[in-house]
Amino acid sequence: MIPFTRYLKLSAIAVSSLTLCAHGAQVPQHIDIKQLSKKVEDVVVPLPNEIFGALNKLGVVNWKEHVRSDRGTNFTERPRIALLLGTVIADGFIAVQAEDAPAVKEIGQRVLALSKGIGVGNSITPHAKAIIEAADKRDWDSVRQELDRTQNSVQQAMNEVHDEKLSQLVSLGGWLRGTEVLTSVVTKRFSVDGAELLHQPDLLSYFQTRLQAMPEFNVPIIHEIEVGLVKVKPLIDVGNARIPPEAVKKINEITTRLGDGIVTRD
Repeated sequence: MIPFTRYLKLSAIAVSSLTLCAHGAQVPQHIDIKQLSKKVEDVVVPLPNEIFGALNKLGVVNWKEHVRSDRGTNFTERPRIALLLGTVIADGFIAVQAEDAPAVKEIGQRVLALSKGIGVGNSITPHAKAIIEAADKRDWDSVRQELDRTQNSVQQAMNEVHDEKLSQLVSLGGWLRGTEVLTSVVTKRFSVDGAELLHQPDLLSYFQTRLQAMPEFNVPIIHEIEVGLVKVKPLIDVGNARIPPEAVKKINEITTRLGDGIVTRD
């Protein structure tokens, strides 16, 4: 779904196309995370749309309860705006899953405002307009496509002006929001295969390495995320063992706290 160039471009939540969730499809006996992934810089990156599609196949998900109304504070610090932008784009995919047209339109407007805040608004204006128009028509496939294009355009524009670190923060914000929702769903209806979708130790190490290379971004939330990822790492890096329910619950607590920190002012 989400193309990758030199840097990881992961909109963690990405609950975009439901390729794996056709109605009436059989529930898989086992989910192989590698089959839902692609390799980037020697890191196995789970494709969010495929993961959430597989999660849907494990049981009915009430996506509406995961749509949130808080679109975040108006920050001035560009690193905070980038994290929030990734989170809001991820929220867009969730709102599409829930087929919540008003929420999708609000998110389209919010994405445009945040993009302007980090200097890439011109690249996003046509996508935001297309998102809103498609939501009015309840054309969910088109909304998913435009959210994908939005993610890619934001990061391409930032990379072109050598703002790769902000691009990585957009990815991180999306991953955190996606993991928060994934763990919430699995906690409420635990399954071994659902928990296996969290087995992403290399991806977590990737984000940790990138954060360590951002000492100039001296904002509290980034330090909190670094600390949080250290706590998450042993919960998902379990080798050939299975991730237990208590670990899923703990990851949800950590990512929920970090997510709240991203959308609220210190």
